[in-house]
Amino acid sequence: MDNRNKFWKGVLVGALVTAFAGLIIIGMAAGIWVVGRGVMRNQAYGIADHQATPSEVTLDVERISQKMELIQGIIKERYLFDEDPEMVEDGIFMGMMAGLGDPYSSYYTEEDFQDLMDNSINGEYCGIGALISQNRQTMVMEIMRVFDGTPSAKAGMLPGDMITAVDGENVVGMELDLVVNNYIKGEADTEVTVTVYRESTEEYLDLVMTREKIETPTVEHEMLEDHIGYVLVSQFEGVTAEQFIAAVEDLESQGMEKMIIDLRNNPGGLLDAAVEMAAYLLPDGTIVRTEYKNGTGDEYFSKDGELQASSTAGTRLSQYPIPDDHELDIPMVILVNGNSASASEVFAGAMRDYDRAELVGTTTFGKGIVQSVIPFTGGDAIKLTTAHYFTPDGFDLHGKGLEPDVEVELDGEMTYLINVDPENDNQIRTAVETLKEME
Repeated sequence: MDNRNKFWKGVLVGALVTAFAGLIIIGMAAGIWVVGRGVMRNQAYGIADHQATPSEVTLDVERISQKMELIQGIIKERYLFDEDPEMVEDGIFMGMMAGLGDPYSSYYTEEDFQDLMDNSINGEYCGIGALISQNRQTMVMEIMRVFDGTPSAKAGMLPGDMITAVDGENVVGMELDLVVNNYIKGEADTEVTVTVYRESTEEYLDLVMTREKIETPTVEHEMLEDHIGYVLVSQFEGVTAEQFIAAVEDLESQGMEKMIIDLRNNPGGLLDAAVEMAAYLLPDGTIVRTEYKNGTGDEYFSKDGELQASSTAGTRLSQYPIPDDHELDIPMVILVNGNSASASEVFAGAMRDYDRAELVGTTTFGKGIVQSVIPFTGGDAIKLTTAHYFTPDGFDLHGKGLEPDVEVELDGEMTYLINVDPENDNQIRTAVETLKEME
């Protein structure tokens, strides 16, 4: 118990240190409401404090600029060490995004953004072969799945392990995509040490592994008894829709009459992959729509054998071919849980709204908002929450999630899904029973 308390105390401290390091050490101007007031109260430098109110919708740029100049003068006059202007500037921008209070909005330095683009999600990379999820409130990174035969499996990593450091550097509180792309991924045949906290044994473990080229198996499938096809989708990447379509076609060739789609612990990913999968299964119509701050939005829909998207702002978006104008009208169940998020919820919501599937499991995470990455000419970028998702029937799931039609908790001894075992997985058994009742 003491070790567990130490872990969560360490998580809290680590998250606070990471979150505020950029503000306090290299970005004091951005964290002025945290640090500046103490300075202003103790020393009169001629600029009054300003008490912001919730009704204010714009920043007083001139006042902020004046205070930044004031603080810069103090730094120049009294700061003991050498100032790194580039780090200070990055800290200001990080602080501005942190000030939104939105865990999904962030600032990427030029280096971070370049690394992110170089390692964009495409289903193939040099890494460790583990699926990692992050709690956006605590920022704790947790291993959800370890793929067989990968470096993480060989090193003894287990679902439920919580990542605390990579190569000795504390990563608690950092954003997941930066940790994965800038720390965990790397060149093939290079070593990386991932430090995890394992709650079951209350210990920290340094797991040393050699990076390999990973072809992420985002979709797996098998035929169960009674002609029930089972398809596991672990995440939505660039290759997922293609893999999903191939899995469904293979199961159809084996005589599939009913289908279970497993989205448990699927944290989401690419929206395009989710809507293309839904369009492959559904009749013509809206799959998902988004709404922006100004009331405009985008609508993704299938029509005449193509997945299309249009914008109420008058902009034509993308369209994708759907193989053979495919539609699948058989009894279907989608397995979900509290870690099914974002694109998973878009897919599940559309399938249920069209009465093509029932949801079995527990209430989904409830992330129904869109993030847009906006690059700048200097090479840096911001990720900003810009819109809401709505299911075809107009349900805004953000903060609520999708409640299952049949609620069933996973048995305690199977808290984490390592390998699918239909006979011992009580949620899969319930899904099978639900399918039989749908006949």
